[in-house]
Amino acid sequence: QVQLVESGGGLVQAGGSLRLSCAASVRTSSTYAMGWFRQAPGEEREFVAANNWGGSIEYYADSVKGRFTISRDRPKNTLYLQMDSLKPEDTAVYYCAADLNLSTLLKGERNVIAYWGKGTLVTVSS
Repeated sequence: QVQLVESGGGLVQAGGSLRLSCAASVRTSSTYAMGWFRQAPGEEREFVAANNWGGSIEYYADSVKGRFTISRDRPKNTLYLQMDSLKPEDTAVYYCAADLNLSTLLKGERNVIAYWGKGTLVTVSS
């Protein structure tokens, strides 16, 4: 069982930056692909970014490419999402996810992905 705990959300002005963290309860670096999703009010949960267990392969949604960066601290079992040049449309609850298969994360099938965190709220004001 893997528990994921997100932190780092908050209120920021448009153009600002935030760094989200996702602490995993077990060693994930050698096994799990991990990623970030977000869900805005009244919207479906959507894929944001993901990387493979080694962190050498990264994928981003087109809407965040060039502004967000996903990374891992493997000894700390922590996943990060550096968010720069934030826009009001980035406002959402951000969720961390983990699965043995990167392809499962990329498909974004909520009921198939093995582990989810409870989310952290990011609000970007205009």
